[in-house]
Amino acid sequence: MKLRTVQKQDYPAVAELIKTAFQQSKYGYQQEAELVAKIRQLPSYLPDLEVVAVNDHIIGHGLLSEAVITGDQPLTGLVLAPLAVAPEVQNGGVGSALLLKLEQRAQTNGYPFISILGDPDYYMKFGYQTAHPLGIQAPFEVPREAFLIKSLQLEPLPAGIIRYNQAFDA
Repeated sequence: MKLRTVQKQDYPAVAELIKTAFQQSKYGYQQEAELVAKIRQLPSYLPDLEVVAVNDHIIGHGLLSEAVITGDQPLTGLVLAPLAVAPEVQNGGVGSALLLKLEQRAQTNGYPFISILGDPDYYMKFGYQTAHPLGIQAPFEVPREAFLIKSLQLEPLPAGIIRYNQAFDA
């Protein structure tokens, strides 16, 4: 398996992968492929923060985009949305490899945190923690245990509400 930055010619295969992966998940498909297309149109979109896993064809995809903790000390970091792995290779390390590659690229680009709305049993293995006890709130109503964050810096993160970019607006 090879991890690499997404290329424009990958977009149709990535969209199909996302749809297939989420349709077979316990939460179902929630327009994640359309979200990715919207994020790619933003001025803040960084192709370096969109990675695919390839093994003859695309088997995994992850995308980080900017998010801001608002409050007394606004801080721009990232949100992981979505992370998708082809159903036939799930539980084989593809998602873990994508997540670690994206975290590495986030640090290289100087981002101080990654926010995730996801399965705590999975993401806590990678150092993510629930954001609420840190005084960080989600931008919309979500289960507290699923709203996670990981600091990529030594300093504590400021309290506040995370605001995702406009691609997340309904």
